[in-house]
Amino acid sequence: MEATGETEKPVSGELISVAHALSLPAESYGNDPDIEMAWAMRAMQHAEVYYKLISSVDPQFLKLTKVDDQIYSEFRKNFEKLRIDILDPEELKSVSAKEKWRPFCLKFDGVIEDFNYGTLLRLDCSQGYTEENTIFAPRIQFFAIEIARNREGHNKVVYTSVQDKEEEKGANRGEKEKTNKGGEKEKEANKGINKHDETSIEELTRLLQPQNSSGLRTTEEKQSRSEDGEEALPY
Repeated sequence: MEATGETEKPVSGELISVAHALSLPAESYGNDPDIEMAWAMRAMQHAEVYYKLISSVDPQFLKLTKVDDQIYSEFRKNFEKLRIDILDPEELKSVSAKEKWRPFCLKFDGVIEDFNYGTLLRLDCSQGYTEENTIFAPRIQFFAIEIARNREGHNKVVYTSVQDKEEEKGANRGEKEKTNKGGEKEKEANKGINKHDETSIEELTRLLQPQNSSGLRTTEEKQSRSEDGEEALPY
């Protein structure tokens, strides 16, 4: 699948609309709008971090959690034929889909911290986080789909697209350096930037790890137990 120009901007201004849309139910549910917006901003930050990560490193080598193998194994055992390069929202949000996803998600209660915390998920993995390409999903659903996308090579289109653009910029820079006396100094500066990028990749991976939610929960998440005793998932 060929990436389009939208990949250059992983989180565009349109994602502000996503945050706004996610905060709209606050009044109807009786939530504090400030808390809802804080949650939306955190979800946006997570999206930015993840997209930057898969743009910087070959996604096939990424490890998103300490239990990637378990998540991937359970995911493909339960959703063997689910198409993940371009997601069909009905496969995640329909009544029948929710019934199938619920037991899978609950398996990771206590395994993945904040396993049902709200996260933004891309529908088309070749594209960035735009309003049209983004849906709301529990954290464990995000991890399951993105780990599978990474391992099965679907997210590589993002990485190769960004790297191709960087190589093109580098080639153009190289031509200028031939006639620029300060070319050697620029090369040394670039080496320093590359070292900084390696450190940044480690930091980005750390930021993706589940952290304490600091009490920022949606209304559905606050209803931690349903009438039959099962923990409610934020669908």
